[in-house]
Amino acid sequence: MSLFFVNWAGAREPGNKHGCGGDFSRQVSNQPIEQWATEVAPTSAVISSNPLNLMEVARNAGMLLQSLLLLSVFSLNNVEAAENSIQISQENIANLGVTLSKPEPVTQFPVLSAPAKVVIPPSQEYVVSAAQAGFIEKLDAAIGDNVAKGQVLAQLNSPDLLTLQQAYLKASNALQLAGAIYQRDKKLLEEGVISDRRWQETSSQYTSAVSEADGQKQLLEISGMTAAELDQLSKKHRLTRQLNVRAPIAGVVIEHLAVAGTHVDMMAPLYRIANLDQLWLEIAIPQEHMSSIKIGDRVEVENAVAPEGIKGVGQSPVAKITLLGQSVNPENQTILARAILDAKDAVFLRPGQRINTRIIQPIDKAAFKIPNTAIAQNGGKAYIFIRNPQGFLVTPVTVVGKQGDESIISGDLTGNEEIAVKGAVALKANWLGLGSDE
Repeated sequence: MSLFFVNWAGAREPGNKHGCGGDFSRQVSNQPIEQWATEVAPTSAVISSNPLNLMEVARNAGMLLQSLLLLSVFSLNNVEAAENSIQISQENIANLGVTLSKPEPVTQFPVLSAPAKVVIPPSQEYVVSAAQAGFIEKLDAAIGDNVAKGQVLAQLNSPDLLTLQQAYLKASNALQLAGAIYQRDKKLLEEGVISDRRWQETSSQYTSAVSEADGQKQLLEISGMTAAELDQLSKKHRLTRQLNVRAPIAGVVIEHLAVAGTHVDMMAPLYRIANLDQLWLEIAIPQEHMSSIKIGDRVEVENAVAPEGIKGVGQSPVAKITLLGQSVNPENQTILARAILDAKDAVFLRPGQRINTRIIQPIDKAAFKIPNTAIAQNGGKAYIFIRNPQGFLVTPVTVVGKQGDESIISGDLTGNEEIAVKGAVALKANWLGLGSDE
């Protein structure tokens, strides 16, 4: 501690107890102010009738008051410095079980944890139905099977298919006849043999035949017949009652809706297929936190596990918020936030799964991640203990967010400090005077 001296020049004589002459010097750094003031006060108590003595006493009293004020400021600074530090030896640090570590810099922090449901985007999900009524002869796919686009999923025995094929062949024959008449009358018109009225009638009949044949062909395509099957029907005129139901997309069978051997009506559902390359997360955001959530925020899924054989095990799937709902659910007072999972992250999750998510936002200032055990609370404020040569410096910080057993803090830190990550409770007791470093 620095030494503070007050020098009082006068005419104190040796042996003159209350004289004003001589040199007066007192070290006050280790002496109470009240005692020092009591001892030196009598030197100003002797007031002589001599005006010179009175003026000198007044001057010395002013110097004394100035010294007392300086000493008061010095003492307060020392008290404040002592309140923000803990003096403790290395041996006692080890005895208290204090462990040191450096804070980890971070660029983002969790804003909110919220429940979510995994759903399939509407554009990625299809219900496979029977295009015609009939009996189910065979079902070739089961739940969980991966299917390719155009793969046969079921076979139906459909009498209505026979009727459609007959209508198509009849329309095709009529088209061939109308086409021949069209070509003949076209040549006769060029030679001036037929009238324009006759040519108009022939053209109209040919156009109608083309439309009829095309319509019957599309009905068979809707029923599930391929271009190759239609070509065979046109060439061989061989009818079939077997209707193949094919997968409209490549995906996974997620629901089985029919049983072989039963009769189904037209448009009866047989399967539900979904492309799982992309999934959505429907997150329920409490309305009181809605103002802190933004489109583009990062969403992490907690405790997600990748299937066996899939790379990325141990990584958390990440999504991005693309939509914020405009209405509040009256049942639970939450607002919908939709986040999209890419294909590489969709393998971690399953449609219909209920999960917990963390919404992450970037930090625009220096922040650090430390264990929760490194933070001491006092008077509604958070503090950490930074190692210094004398012991520890008690430093206030702001807790930005929490993530499991860790907290994100900001404050006057560089990241190179060594802080107490274990034993903060003992250090807090020492700091507040509940223990000592002895």
